[in-house]
Amino acid sequence: MTDERDLRVRDMIQANKRTVTFNSIIEKCIPTILFIIAIISILTTIGILFTLIRETIYFFRDVPFLDFFTGTKLKPLGDAAEFGILPLLTGTFISSAIAMLVAIPIGLMSAVFLSEYASDKVRRILKPILEVLAGIPTIVYGFFAFTFVTPLLNRFIPMLEPTNILSPGLVMGVMIIPMIASLSEDAMSSVPNAMREGALGLGSTKLEVTWRVVIPAAMSGIISSFVLGISRAIGETMIVAIASGSSKNFTFDVTQSMQTMTAYIVEVTGGDAPAGSTLYYSLYAVAFTLFVFTLIMNLIAQYISKKFREGY
Repeated sequence: MTDERDLRVRDMIQANKRTVTFNSIIEKCIPTILFIIAIISILTTIGILFTLIRETIYFFRDVPFLDFFTGTKLKPLGDAAEFGILPLLTGTFISSAIAMLVAIPIGLMSAVFLSEYASDKVRRILKPILEVLAGIPTIVYGFFAFTFVTPLLNRFIPMLEPTNILSPGLVMGVMIIPMIASLSEDAMSSVPNAMREGALGLGSTKLEVTWRVVIPAAMSGIISSFVLGISRAIGETMIVAIASGSSKNFTFDVTQSMQTMTAYIVEVTGGDAPAGSTLYYSLYAVAFTLFVFTLIMNLIAQYISKKFREGY
């Protein structure tokens, strides 16, 4: 009887050893697997950056660097082709500026209402409805701008061209509203209620508490949402490609057709640009410029977030 018990104990010990050994192998493999998964994003970014830089260098062998960044004419086709990026830069910045003029005040006011004035029931209803705007495909926004907003604006602005930069800029602003409203509302909601109650106890009104206590305390998150919204506007493609047209005008007149950097990339990739031609390499030069601007916006957002972050 004792021998049988000893045998069962030995079997249990051996089985436990095998289980411990298997678990040890898993524990040793997990960090390696997680490291490989984490490094994929870094390697992907390096690969994209390497491709952009390599092809951009080929472009600048044919086009002087100074002519590209100071040229006011962009005529990529024909024998006397000119590659000046200023028309694309003005189109990108003007459309982004119009978008932020719409998105910042509406988004911030929406965040203030949801955070400070709306009840929990109203907030649970309105916030998901507001965020539905973020789920609408951008091509739908583009056709909305082209078929509805432009004819509507044309009633008030007779000189407005069928394709213009004003209409897509306004619609982009509507598209960005949920991003700014959601991020700003999250930043305001993270402000401790003790700060609100202290200000109210000192005799401040609800409006004074909102503008003098809550918004300054949440300024880091609010400004970060603005910068991220600008990055979103700069990188938008389909809305401007559909509603703004492909005219490469160097102008500041918002009623005229203009082209952004992303729309130019769509045009070149969808056209008949021979591989290895200057037109083909211009695609990468514009894409690299867009990459740099987007990277700068993200770095600014991180700097602002760290500099003005409040700890509670």
